[in-house]
Amino acid sequence: MKEMNCCLTLVCHRSMEERLVTHLLEHPESVHGFVMHQAEGGSQKEKLPSMIEQVRGRSQRVSFQAVMNLEDARALVAHLKVEESNPEIAYWITPVIDFGRLE
Repeated sequence: MKEMNCCLTLVCHRSMEERLVTHLLEHPESVHGFVMHQAEGGSQKEKLPSMIEQVRGRSQRVSFQAVMNLEDARALVAHLKVEESNPEIAYWITPVIDFGRLE
């Protein structure tokens, strides 16, 4: 098994949640699991689709986190840039010092 040395975080508008879940599930060779969190957020590049979001100045977001191999994370981001090219989808990759299960 490859070294699990990074955490890929993806954040998107809630309307894109199912599409990103599909992409993550389609790559079991590199994404061995992920967690999702409901969130609120805003950015300069974000389009606020509903009137409520426009008034509030932020939108319903979903954050995905997957601990994975750095090369695989970069490959997945490259894939998403082609398949889901959208400036409203943010990502970042952070190092993971240790990862395991309490078995």
